[in-house]
Amino acid sequence: MEKVYLDNAATTRVDPNVVVVMTDCLRKNYGNPSSIHSFGRKSRALIEKSRRKIASLINASPSEIYFTSGGTEADNMALRGAVRDAGVQNIITSKIEHPAVLNTAINLQKQGLISLHYVKLDDDGQVDILNLEFLLKKYKNTLVSLMHANNEIGNLLPIDKVSKVCNKHGALFHSDTVQTLAHLPIDVKQNPVDFIVCSAHKFHGPKGVGFLYVNNKINITPLIHGGSQEKNMRGGTEYVYGIVGLAKAMEIAFSKMSLHHEHILKLKKHMILKLNKLLPKVKFNGLSGELSKSLYTVLSLSIPKFNNSDLLLFNLDLFGVACSGGSACSSGSSKLSHVISEISTKEENVVVRFSFSKYNTIEEIDYVVDKLKYLVG
Repeated sequence: MEKVYLDNAATTRVDPNVVVVMTDCLRKNYGNPSSIHSFGRKSRALIEKSRRKIASLINASPSEIYFTSGGTEADNMALRGAVRDAGVQNIITSKIEHPAVLNTAINLQKQGLISLHYVKLDDDGQVDILNLEFLLKKYKNTLVSLMHANNEIGNLLPIDKVSKVCNKHGALFHSDTVQTLAHLPIDVKQNPVDFIVCSAHKFHGPKGVGFLYVNNKINITPLIHGGSQEKNMRGGTEYVYGIVGLAKAMEIAFSKMSLHHEHILKLKKHMILKLNKLLPKVKFNGLSGELSKSLYTVLSLSIPKFNNSDLLLFNLDLFGVACSGGSACSSGSSKLSHVISEISTKEENVVVRFSFSKYNTIEEIDYVVDKLKYLVG
């Protein structure tokens, strides 16, 4: 087998149908969307059509969708906007959030703009809802920021419960939905969330484009100042063909969500069973080994250290297997990630994250586990 890509939580292969609509847009629609002539109006129409399509898929209003460069910008826009414009004085988050949230919240605290509080987690990294409620009773003018699914260990947040608790205490609720949007159904009316974020390259769309959903009841001002683009919310000429690609990728993902879910869950289940049989000392981090409590695209392993274990990812790569030691955002470090460190103190383990897509096969999973068995011994 030549190459196996199992790092889909980091980024995904662009769907060929997305490539088609993007290249067609590049060839034919080069007008500036802010221009009033026909070329500009055509580009503007494509953006607004994409906005309407995206809004309909998550049961939002088009006026609640703001295009961004991706998840990190959207998270910054939400947190900073909530503090600057919505009267937020306290942020409650967890210590295993994505750096886009954690480091933004820490920066806001360092500036003296907020007080930062961390909700308790259990041994598997799950949020303690009772502790969250305790914190919400104690602190007012609060934003809760908790990710829908952890990008490293796949733990799923009970978003419905958190939404109800936040609503009960009058707190704003931001959820980093980068790993779940287009993989799980999200309805912003059924589970009221004030901010959710999207990054197209996590579901077979292009890199460099995403969006922030902002509930219409909230008014925030721009993070990036400039022109009047995005309803005066984000200066800069719009990434037209990227936005078109984002909308197409979402359309495909939502239309085939059940089919893809079934296929990928089968892959994950097969890998768990084969690992348990061939490498019984391997443990699953967080809840990633529990199919009903974790995101079906992510499986995180802890492997007891062995001879040359520090070279495991390198050696897997030599066998053509692409995977991760955790988040791609923290690659290059030999230390345990902040997520694994928070739920485990076992430095003697090697952590490997496999993340799956609709393009993976059972044969690939068999190949990867066999090579892992060969390397681990």
